[in-house]
Amino acid sequence: MLLIQYTLIYASVLILVALGGMFSERSGVINIGLEGIMVFGALGGAFILHFLPAGTNGALIIVLTLLFSILAGMIFSVLLAVAAINFKADQTLVGTAMNMLATAAATVIVKSYNSGRTSGDNVSAILDYIQNRKAFVFQALGMELNWYMVITVLVLVAAWIVLYKTRFGLRLQACGEFPQAAASVGINVFKMRYAGVFISGALGGIGGIIYITAANSQWDFVYGVAGAGFLALAVMIFGQWKPVNIALSALLFGFFRAIADAYMGWDFLVKLVPGEFYKMLPYIISLVVLAFTSKKSKAPKAEGVPYDKGAR
Repeated sequence: MLLIQYTLIYASVLILVALGGMFSERSGVINIGLEGIMVFGALGGAFILHFLPAGTNGALIIVLTLLFSILAGMIFSVLLAVAAINFKADQTLVGTAMNMLATAAATVIVKSYNSGRTSGDNVSAILDYIQNRKAFVFQALGMELNWYMVITVLVLVAAWIVLYKTRFGLRLQACGEFPQAAASVGINVFKMRYAGVFISGALGGIGGIIYITAANSQWDFVYGVAGAGFLALAVMIFGQWKPVNIALSALLFGFFRAIADAYMGWDFLVKLVPGEFYKMLPYIISLVVLAFTSKKSKAPKAEGVPYDKGAR
């Protein structure tokens, strides 16, 4: 049961963040900065969990935490949107810079916050944080589940509908495939690409707070989100930028990531190979999978290409 729980929670993180990356890249903007967006989303939501006193209504905790995680993720994604869309900067370099900036900035912010408070205040805030996290947990099917999992399923269904069944989704895809053709029929490519990046910021922010509160359970940003954003990129590519395929890929990657946390419960696994191997396993799997599938990947044709109104 523990392995199933870990798999579902890690899969939730990967699904949400990969879907965010999908919307951004479907619009034509490569979002390497998902890792950084996750960090800032986690930072925004974690502060809310710290500030809210213990005993706050559970529904209010969930709503406020999600809201501030979304806002933080979207605000941070503005860096990518402005640099890539308005200034036509190299999107890979911008995303890499965002990842480096996010972890460093979050570490400084958290340390400054903690150093400016008394030890008693910090202990009280940590206790409130631990208590408020319990608002997301519920029991079902004989195991402990999380409302994040329910939110993930709803977002997955909504993403499929939006992408394939709405005018917005079809226009978004057009901007990532043939932006000049889309513009010729009156679609504002700049607005659609901004929308794609902001959606990735919102979903990446939620993925970040899930990782910090449900998967990692630590108020510590020294290591950011430990590569979860890059795993989500691998999930997105392996899933061919399609919601259902992304969900299936996330379950696969989530399973191997869960083994890294659950292996201590199985003596035969502990004796078989060192624990460090299990921690490396999801990243090894991602390299192997991408090595064999990258040639068949069909990314949006105009992703990473700055839109130029005068180009034809």
